[in-house]
Amino acid sequence: VTIRNDLAFLEKQGIAVRAYGGALICDSTTPSVEPSVEDKSALNTAMKRSVAKAAVELIQPGHRVILDSGTTTFEIARLMRKHTDVIAMTNGMNVANALLEAEGVELLMTGGHLRRQSQSFYGDQAEQSLQNYHFDMLFLGVDAIDLERGVSTHNEDEARLNRRMCEVAERIIVVTDSSKFNRSSLHKIIDTQRIDMIIVDEGIPADSLEGLRKAGVEVILVGE
Repeated sequence: VTIRNDLAFLEKQGIAVRAYGGALICDSTTPSVEPSVEDKSALNTAMKRSVAKAAVELIQPGHRVILDSGTTTFEIARLMRKHTDVIAMTNGMNVANALLEAEGVELLMTGGHLRRQSQSFYGDQAEQSLQNYHFDMLFLGVDAIDLERGVSTHNEDEARLNRRMCEVAERIIVVTDSSKFNRSSLHKIIDTQRIDMIIVDEGIPADSLEGLRKAGVEVILVGE
């Protein structure tokens, strides 16, 4: 009990992250505590909306898209209300709510277990719901991205579902802001080289921008 309490204290202080069989020491590039959706929504809002505006221009009538859970994909969903003849699947409860008034968008939900922290669904049911579909593009939100360590997230179950999304999408489009670069979370989703396109604000570090382009990733830069 004492060890568990000590680990809980260290995690709360941001010193370590509890993992199976023990704990991992945090460094400055590894965010240890996952913010809530409400907290994330208040961060870099203008940048997220600029990213979303560029992303939604890629969606044309007849497209089938996946919107990952998250606050940037929520902004994309808000801008899709006037779209027509589009099929959109999401695991994000907030994303689905944003599409309720989009009469021209056929909305599909993955279902599954709900993580209230991120307002996202996960688990076997969510993963199995994807297996009979093929999508034109996936808009993937990320907690962290690093050229060497790849794209990562805080939660293992969400990482597993994200990998499944990547398998059934023709194009993987990462939507993020520059604060997520040169950082890594505990659970890897995919290698950076597997990204087809990334939409990010102009604050992206120069070395990251150069590395992405050398890796063949198309980069769309947006201002606020």
